[in-house]
Amino acid sequence: MISEKWMQISNNNISSVYLLYGNEAYFIEETLKRIKRQLNDQGELEVITFDMEESKVDEVMYEADTIPFFSDKKLVIAKNAFFLKATEKGKEKIVHDTVSLEEWLKSPSPSAITVFIAPYEKLDERKKITKAMKQTANVIESVSLQVHDLKGWILHELSTHGKTMSDESIDCLIELGGTDLVHLQTELAKIATFVGEEQEIDSETIKKLLVRTLEQDVFTLGNAYLSGHKSEAIEIYHDLLKRKEDPLKLNALIATQVRLMVQVSHLKKKGYHAQQIANQLKVHPYRVKLLIDHPMLHNEQKLLQTLNDLATVDLQLKTLNINRDRILEMFLLK
Repeated sequence: MISEKWMQISNNNISSVYLLYGNEAYFIEETLKRIKRQLNDQGELEVITFDMEESKVDEVMYEADTIPFFSDKKLVIAKNAFFLKATEKGKEKIVHDTVSLEEWLKSPSPSAITVFIAPYEKLDERKKITKAMKQTANVIESVSLQVHDLKGWILHELSTHGKTMSDESIDCLIELGGTDLVHLQTELAKIATFVGEEQEIDSETIKKLLVRTLEQDVFTLGNAYLSGHKSEAIEIYHDLLKRKEDPLKLNALIATQVRLMVQVSHLKKKGYHAQQIANQLKVHPYRVKLLIDHPMLHNEQKLLQTLNDLATVDLQLKTLNINRDRILEMFLLK
């Protein structure tokens, strides 16, 4: 679907108003790049950006309605359009005039391309402004790729650098680098430059060069701990401390991982397959794939006990006046 939208942009079939929403930053950024590139080809481009958590939507409409100086059309970007998602009344930083926006959407400025960005997993479909935006704007949903599509995207990205990768190396890349497409795109470009004339990128090169995400390091740490590999867990933990990571944050991330394992174990027992579990828990399918056959899923009692122990560690980290690094370390040594 998104490739069709990108093709329209490349063919200069650009809409007056776009709504980009979802939690996969890569597709949002890539769509903006393509719009900018296409408009730049038509002359010098004026780009004006607003943050909806700081500026009122009236300013966006006014700017869009103002004739551009240097080109036929200008690009107006409205980031963090939180008024499209569920919000608690009285908690908003700014109250937007969404009624005026609904009217404006019926006849948007012909001299501007206005892009509303809502980097949230869900929008509030009950709101009139959300319904109006979806009815009038060109909507592009930015969602995480399924496992098969993710591998296809990696191979396509590699092809732009004249490189390729085996299935084993792709699995290694995802396992160590995570599923964030922006991060993977940066790392693939770096690795492709490093290997020079070599066409295929192997697992050893990935392990040597890839910058691992914090989440992936914590996943490996938690996996080592649960598998009884204490020395490996401590080694990773010390590396994270050298990178100035906070023990409280690390503890919370480990707890999130263990909690996910409990949920996967529970749903697997009920007969759910991997994709159904990912949809039910609203997590990336690859995370479920890594856990679905994990040996620890058969020991749900130990997982629950670990979760309880991590809650105790969390309390100690917040209340005890001792070396905080040692508190989590002692847990990992248990």
